[in-house]
Amino acid sequence: MSIAESTKTVSVVVVGVGGQGILLASEILAQTAVNAGFDVKTNEVHGMAQRGGSVVAQIRYGEKVYSPLVAQGTASVLGSLERAECLRYLDYLLPDGLAVVSSQRIIPVTVSSGTMSYPDVGQEELQRYFPKLIYIDAVEKATELGNARAANTLLLGAMSTRLDLPVEAWEDAIRLCVKGQYVDINLKAFHIGRQSV
Repeated sequence: MSIAESTKTVSVVVVGVGGQGILLASEILAQTAVNAGFDVKTNEVHGMAQRGGSVVAQIRYGEKVYSPLVAQGTASVLGSLERAECLRYLDYLLPDGLAVVSSQRIIPVTVSSGTMSYPDVGQEELQRYFPKLIYIDAVEKATELGNARAANTLLLGAMSTRLDLPVEAWEDAIRLCVKGQYVDINLKAFHIGRQSV
């Protein structure tokens, strides 16, 4: 069952840390929605993208979208490539929204330097924050494919099972957005993500 009807604007938030491919993931999702015939608006906050800092991308699609900004409490899906980053953005999710969270743990500099502590949350703790949760070992599964960097596409695969966008539109977007030599592995990662749900 799809999260949204074609006339409703769907809001999605994708988060992680610099270097995880959040911006590519948001580009693929936006292109997928365009391929499916929707109006699309995106907003990306790079933050400390080159230094492992927090990165968030907001994608909205529908019949007509007027703003790229996702208001708090309106996102149908929150995708997180780092397991603690999802907590930073949980207020964006609808009460019945879906969180798709990778199990990867990345310790930020503020934690390794001793100025802060890492909220080491696992699947059970996250389930308390997110009643609808898909917890996936995206990096491990992508590594088994031969490229850990495909974890972002694997996460998109899991997210795609709850979004009203055709599989063919996703595949075409991956072919368009990903560098040629990495297209096949990203298509495989996407489908493994779908099968993991």
